[in-house]
Amino acid sequence: MDDQGLKSESIPREELHFRRIDLRGFRRSDGLFEVESRVIDRKTHDQETALGRIIPAGTPVHDMGVRLVFDQDLIVQDVQTFTDAAPYEACPAAGLALQDLKGLRMTSGWNKEVKSRIAKAHSCTHLVELLGPIATVAFQSLTVARRGRPDTLDANGRPVKIDSCYAYAADGELVRQRWPDFYQPAPPKL
Repeated sequence: MDDQGLKSESIPREELHFRRIDLRGFRRSDGLFEVESRVIDRKTHDQETALGRIIPAGTPVHDMGVRLVFDQDLIVQDVQTFTDAAPYEACPAAGLALQDLKGLRMTSGWNKEVKSRIAKAHSCTHLVELLGPIATVAFQSLTVARRGRPDTLDANGRPVKIDSCYAYAADGELVRQRWPDFYQPAPPKL
């Protein structure tokens, strides 16, 4: 059962849209890192674009993506976009606006800064939507390079990882074992 208590598998359904988003992180031989993200959209029926072009069922409506090259400090060094399929001829040029991300650091505030630098009408919604998860994958990709380094601490000497997600909650078992000085038991439930 899903959250609403309805058994979706027992109700006949017709697939209308398929979207796949893939992200992969790489270490490059030049000492930099790269994340490649790709979105692929397909329809289960022929689709007619606003300009009358017919995209046959099963053919990608969108097959496009972004590659961000970054250093160990998560600073964007280069931006590349690609469009293998799009509904309109103008779409590939929309990636040019993402060049404004060079020099930006993929840390707290990344999504807000991306939105402030890239206006919707000057870029592609699909490419911009990929940028949020790119930052997360970039961070995850650096775990190999950062292995063995001391924890990053805030101004008070507290590991910044604490309260960054459910597993790292200050009242959780992981924090109790790894950083007992920063463990904060949850208040008793009334």
